[in-house]
Amino acid sequence: MLDDILEGVRTDLAERQKETPLDRLKEAATRAPSPRDVRGALGGDEVSVIAEVKRASPSKGALAAIADPAALAGDYEAGGARVISVLTEPRRFGGSLEDLAAVRATVQCPVLRKDFVVSSYQLWEARAYGADLVLLIVAALSQNALVSLVERAESIGLVPLVEVHTDEELDRALEAGVTLLGVNARNLATLEVDRTVFARLAPRIPDGIIKIAESGVRGPHDLLAYAAAGADAVLVGESLVTGRDPRSAVADLVTAGAHPALRGDRGGGPGRRGGDTRPAEPNPEQDET
Repeated sequence: MLDDILEGVRTDLAERQKETPLDRLKEAATRAPSPRDVRGALGGDEVSVIAEVKRASPSKGALAAIADPAALAGDYEAGGARVISVLTEPRRFGGSLEDLAAVRATVQCPVLRKDFVVSSYQLWEARAYGADLVLLIVAALSQNALVSLVERAESIGLVPLVEVHTDEELDRALEAGVTLLGVNARNLATLEVDRTVFARLAPRIPDGIIKIAESGVRGPHDLLAYAAAGADAVLVGESLVTGRDPRSAVADLVTAGAHPALRGDRGGGPGRRGGDTRPAEPNPEQDET
């Protein structure tokens, strides 16, 4: 599945590069709003919520029409989301760079461009359209490409969120000098969700790295399970866009993430939360992506 997605990403990227030369894109990036403080947004005692604007997914197909992504992002922010994630991949997720720009113009919190980045051109796109963070997926990149993209992202004012799913990918992320790490419960090759992945990898993540649990968050109980395993933030998409009241759904997660029991010693040192590390029981009827 990942290979199929990347093939489409590269085809679309080639078309955009023909339409907009890199020099013009870099010029647009210089006019973009100044980057917002990502680590400040995610570095508090509470478990932060990253809420996602997401129309579709490869595993579930169409999720929500989302005619006005900026309005949805505004609801997320009003509910207490600390970061807004915007899918910009069009073929499998129904996203666009225009969605990213619209969201950035509406909210005051940092905005993540979530896509399959394989080229520094996409980093300049992210900055030109207002992103403060950019997703880099280890499974989609060679080690040389990963290191190069991490360095380039940081040099142009983007915070790289580096995503892993396995021990080997975690080793590669740490070697690349990651400061913001996402652990995805979904295997991008098979699309299967395993909520135990975060709890297994988290003890190997050094203190000082912000740890984000991705996929599998259906509600506050999943947030609490991830928090107990050491998560500093959770990224939530499907359960928000398919629910009736996204603002209230985010607020419920934020309330759970601010529970006093999650504060203090995080399982033996800064950046770790102690407590029950058992993941929530899976619900086959709702596997959040």
